[in-house]
Amino acid sequence: MFLWLPNMAAVVTRHKHFGQEYLSTESKYVVQEYSSSVAEEVKYQHQTQKRIQGVVEKKMPEKYIREESMIRGPKFVVRLRSHTVYENSAIKLFCTVEGYPTPRVKWFKDDVILDVSSGKYFVENNSGFHALSILKCATDDTAMYTAVASNTHGQASTQASIIVKRCKEEETPTPYSWMTSQYSVLPEIKYTKININFTETFDVTFGKEGDKATLTCKMTVNPNMANLQPEAMWFRDEHRLKESRWVKMESGGGVTKLTLTQLAKDDEGLYTLRMVTKGGDAVHRAYVFVDDGPPPVPQAPGAPMDIKIHDANRDYVIVSWKPPNTTTEGPIIGYFVDRCEVGTENWMQCNDSPVKICKYAVQGLLEGHPYYFRVRAVNSHGIGRPSRMSEPIAALDPTEFERIHATKLGGRLDVVTYYDDLEAEGKAPGPPSKVCASETDRTYVVLSWVPPLYHSKAPMWYYIEKLQVGAGSWQKVNTKVPIRSPRYAVFDLLEGKDYQFRVVSANMYGVSEPSEPTNTVTTLQLKGVPSAPGQVIATRETDTSVLIQWEPPKDPNNLIGYYIDSCVKGSKAWTSANHKPHKQTRFVVQGLTTGETYVFRVQAINELGLSDESQESAPLSVRAALKLPSSPYDISLLYCDGESMVLNWKQPLRSGGTDVTDYYIDKCNVATKTWKEVNVPPIKERLHKAGGLTAGSVYQFRVYGANLIGLGDASTPSAPFKCEAWTMPEPGPAYDVTSTEVRNDSLVVEWKAPVYNGASAITGYFVEKSKKGSDNWSKVNESSINHCYLKVKGLETGESCVFRVRAENANGIGVASTPSDPVCIKALPGTQEIKCGVDEESGDIYLSFESCQMAEKSKFVWKKSYQEITDFSKGIAVKTSGSHSTLLFKNPDKEDLGTYSVSVTQTDGVSASYKISAEELEKMLALSYDIRNPIIPLKTQLAYKILERGRMRFWLQAEGITSAMTYKFFASNKELVNCEQTKMSHDVATGIIEMVMDHFTDDSEGTFTVQIQDGRGKAQSSLVLIGDAFKAALAEAEYQRKEYIRVKEGPHFMEFLSIQVGDNASVTLVCKVANLKKDSVFQWYKDNVKVVSEVPADLNSGVCKFPLINFSKRDVGLYKATITDDRGQDVSQIDVSGKAFDDIINKLSRLAGSSASELSIQCTAEGIMLQCHMKYYTEEMKIHWKQKDSKIAASERMRIGGNPAMATLEIVEPTDKDKGMYTIEIVDPEKTHSRTLDLSGQLYDNAYAEFQRLKAEAYAEKNRGKVVGGLPDVATIMEKKTLSLTCTVCGDPKPLVSWSKNDQEVEPGDQYVIAMDSGKFASLTIKGVSLEDSGKYTMTVQNKYGGESVDIVVSVYKHGDRVPDIKPTPSPKRIMAPTVPIVIPTAKPATPAPAVAKSPAPPQNAKSSAPPRGMKSPTPSRKK
Repeated sequence: MFLWLPNMAAVVTRHKHFGQEYLSTESKYVVQEYSSSVAEEVKYQHQTQKRIQGVVEKKMPEKYIREESMIRGPKFVVRLRSHTVYENSAIKLFCTVEGYPTPRVKWFKDDVILDVSSGKYFVENNSGFHALSILKCATDDTAMYTAVASNTHGQASTQASIIVKRCKEEETPTPYSWMTSQYSVLPEIKYTKININFTETFDVTFGKEGDKATLTCKMTVNPNMANLQPEAMWFRDEHRLKESRWVKMESGGGVTKLTLTQLAKDDEGLYTLRMVTKGGDAVHRAYVFVDDGPPPVPQAPGAPMDIKIHDANRDYVIVSWKPPNTTTEGPIIGYFVDRCEVGTENWMQCNDSPVKICKYAVQGLLEGHPYYFRVRAVNSHGIGRPSRMSEPIAALDPTEFERIHATKLGGRLDVVTYYDDLEAEGKAPGPPSKVCASETDRTYVVLSWVPPLYHSKAPMWYYIEKLQVGAGSWQKVNTKVPIRSPRYAVFDLLEGKDYQFRVVSANMYGVSEPSEPTNTVTTLQLKGVPSAPGQVIATRETDTSVLIQWEPPKDPNNLIGYYIDSCVKGSKAWTSANHKPHKQTRFVVQGLTTGETYVFRVQAINELGLSDESQESAPLSVRAALKLPSSPYDISLLYCDGESMVLNWKQPLRSGGTDVTDYYIDKCNVATKTWKEVNVPPIKERLHKAGGLTAGSVYQFRVYGANLIGLGDASTPSAPFKCEAWTMPEPGPAYDVTSTEVRNDSLVVEWKAPVYNGASAITGYFVEKSKKGSDNWSKVNESSINHCYLKVKGLETGESCVFRVRAENANGIGVASTPSDPVCIKALPGTQEIKCGVDEESGDIYLSFESCQMAEKSKFVWKKSYQEITDFSKGIAVKTSGSHSTLLFKNPDKEDLGTYSVSVTQTDGVSASYKISAEELEKMLALSYDIRNPIIPLKTQLAYKILERGRMRFWLQAEGITSAMTYKFFASNKELVNCEQTKMSHDVATGIIEMVMDHFTDDSEGTFTVQIQDGRGKAQSSLVLIGDAFKAALAEAEYQRKEYIRVKEGPHFMEFLSIQVGDNASVTLVCKVANLKKDSVFQWYKDNVKVVSEVPADLNSGVCKFPLINFSKRDVGLYKATITDDRGQDVSQIDVSGKAFDDIINKLSRLAGSSASELSIQCTAEGIMLQCHMKYYTEEMKIHWKQKDSKIAASERMRIGGNPAMATLEIVEPTDKDKGMYTIEIVDPEKTHSRTLDLSGQLYDNAYAEFQRLKAEAYAEKNRGKVVGGLPDVATIMEKKTLSLTCTVCGDPKPLVSWSKNDQEVEPGDQYVIAMDSGKFASLTIKGVSLEDSGKYTMTVQNKYGGESVDIVVSVYKHGDRVPDIKPTPSPKRIMAPTVPIVIPTAKPATPAPAVAKSPAPPQNAKSSAPPRGMKSPTPSRKK
């Protein structure tokens, strides 16, 4: 019972002795509290209780087990202690209390409850730990402080005083100022502050039912005193744990362990370790998750949990539990409750049918026997795993202790007896009183009452009567054993009904009157499961956890807690986040995959089961919550020119989960102490030139970092920097000194070159090392290095070092850089090295790295010689996926040799490097070539097999091929196509590739090859069929063909299509058919178009020919011959192209060369033509003309051509330069045929003269007088009409026209009118013709180059006569020779002449064997 203390001053007034007694007691208590010693006090009440316990143990030495869980009142484990402090200092009172339900603690100051809303007092409450803090003590805080803990089972309190002393001597009176100096309030005790630092802690733990889990914390205690060791307290969800069969604890030597020997879902929760000392405590906590163990039946439900025993009595107990989560299993049908008597292993099922709610009254127990209980859940698939068994509970009357009495006889002797044995009077007991229902359920009510005063030896028991309101009279409740306890459960009631109860006491002497009836008691009705929880909100927590919050259900219906489920977005595979009901509406889901996107849902639980699922949360990617960056630090000065300073600083240690992108700088003139902004736009780099400074002034700077969230805190102000120009000859400091590739005995130091080089160029660098906290620096490298990195080896594992760099030039060694951050020489857990190899698929050489740490914004930075790679144009590529990054070399060469490194941002310095040597690169290049050019293994090489009809099957078998495989067949280097004659196929399953050749003939002799490609894999195999091997194969093929024909007896080709080149240079396709009938039809095709041969097929002899007249490129194509009748069809085809065409041309060239005549000359009106007669000529032949051993190229002056009978070279307008030896070369594959002619001397002169003659004749022919047209051969006209004969004439100069009649010149007059219009239209008009005008008229046209005459017959008939029918008799024009010598005019060089007309063509009747001008080969030209 808590004793309320009156005001301290009033106590002093009423009880003068209180001061001294309080002083001594309190002083002693404080010393005891601090020294952790507990005084042992032997009291009479304690001895009495001990003797009573002894009687009980003697009465039931084997069976009775006291239910410790029934003692649930508050108890202070750590009590408050008193303090004396000075004003304005802070103080903290704390205590630790345990109990069930969790006690509530209230704070009092001098018996008045504290007002914590004032802001002066701060109260903490966490896992049974309670604290009261006063941040700034005043003298009026001097008082007695009390912490009162209470729950439904009682209350407890603890007190401590706080004395606040003034700092000065003159102190104002306090409520305790009445005390004399000899009784000081408290002795001044100097407390030792004990600091506890955790060096290793336990993290979130995941386990399964039945597993073993150990939570370990390692710590350092300073000072570590044997008599003041901290106490380890373990809590689960604010309930302190004790040693049991399930929980084992160890502590000592700086290590504390909690072992959960056999995990059950009851063990899931938030575990807290509190290391308690008298000066404070150190706390660490983490969650332990316990998943369901394997079910005995697939899809059976998980085990229930949290088995509790209520109202244990002589013949019954009430068992309650919490339902399991059913995320993936079916809904639960009900539960079975099992019991097992302590000392046995026989589990017995208590209920015959599953109970649907999570509470069950187990009856029929044996009085005094202890039992274990467990529960199993049932669904449509079967019965699940049993729950963890309960603590042992005895079926015992809970009033057993109350009937025991102890009597003191004297000294330390006691007599323990039962009240029943004190008196021997025989009378009935009185009625019980205050009957009430302490617990109400659906089918039972727990009644409790106050027993009557009773001191008889005769045992007393009770009867209970019930009355259903409005449904009858009082009825006695049947019980299996007599009721001795004043608390009992009445079972078998109806749901939702009203009852009244009363109790009767009885003994062997009689029965009492009934007690007063209870008020109306209504049994509960099932209201169903809770409604679904409200909106679920997921927010980021860490990179493996998410905070879930939700709205509670609108209808809680005796809510027990919540189950939370998670699911990867889009998968619908829900998993349980917790396996024990969570009571709050927020929960941290642990163990998620970083970067994965999840959705969440929540279900509420009561004793009836689970609610519907809530709506799913919005999808959320698992990433650490973003925060503001920490402040930059280590601001250093790199250069000063007297007006500005170049500054550098280190980036924030904590970026807040995203990149620090912007920096802002403030400056402060030390003289004015005013901070001003240096930059308004943000700075992107950690190097900035701060301008606008005053020379000679001293400045300080501070830097802010900003990320996506906002602006972080400012850095610590820099050291004061004086603004004066640097003129020192040595270099300035290097900067950005960092440590990478930290391993157990080495690391790499990197830095950037100084901004200020000094009086000369920098020649090298020195790296210095120092232990953390030491000022002793030592050189790492004795000789300078010329690059900005150095690998430091031979370091001691675990030591912390810092590094700095000095630059050197010709004038000396410069100032040292700002030291690097301290680095512990120890590799990160899981550190990986760069792996170098060749990709097995692509053959690319690669460097790959797997990072042991990754953050949301982490990036891989690849470097060569510790310079970031930015140029990817030379076949270098970077591929990154998750925590893996690869540097690929597409086409590596010697320039790629060197050291490559990689670092991962947003980590604890994950980095590595690798050096590619020339020897290693050479080996990898060889392997890369083999991978990029792989060879497909073959089971068999190319072979052949002869099929029916003499067809030849060429085949091979590969070890394995895919459907993407391609292949080609070649016969003597000529690629074959997949057609009827050469059918190709393959089988992926067997790896067989084959080609069936329909016609295997004499021309098939040669080498057969197949080329295979499957992806990058290649293979080739050849089969040589020449000589005897070919003859044997051909003989077998012919035999098989004849056999097939003999059996089939249809039309067929006895000889397949072939090409014949005759001695006369004729080209003919020939084949021979056999086994024909009268109705057999033979047909030719070219490129699948029917064609007709100039030589009909001779089906009698079977020989069929298709001549290719004047063979040339126009004859290229696929020729096919078919023979068909009612018995079937046979086909033969030949491809006249490619090599076949070239072979024909080569044969024709051989014939042409061997038959070529000597060169001859034929002159033309345009020049001199050289001719070579041969059997056949076509421009596709390889024929070359040469002059003086120089090859002649075709041009307008050198016209190369010919006709089927000859090859020609025409020299147009020859000059003296064209004299010389001319040669024609006719080339065939075996020989070159040549013919020569010396065109010079008299031969040239004669030819040239003839050319000039022919040229003059052509000119005269072109310009002589001519009748172009218009005159008829016969003109018939009626007399007295007018006849007009008109024609067009031409010539240069203009010709003269004359007319004659019957060879007599016509004189112009009135009747005959001769006219010449425009110099080209000549006419003769005869007016009033008569019969005498009939006759032959001749028109003559002539100039100096000659002319011609034309005859016209005129017939005149009388009026009325029939028009005479005169058939014209065409008469040739009569050509007249020139009248003067022909002179061809030459163009005047002084004036630009028009385009020269082509030389006149020779007359049509000129006797010349040369072809006319422009004549070409009858075949089309070869394409160049």
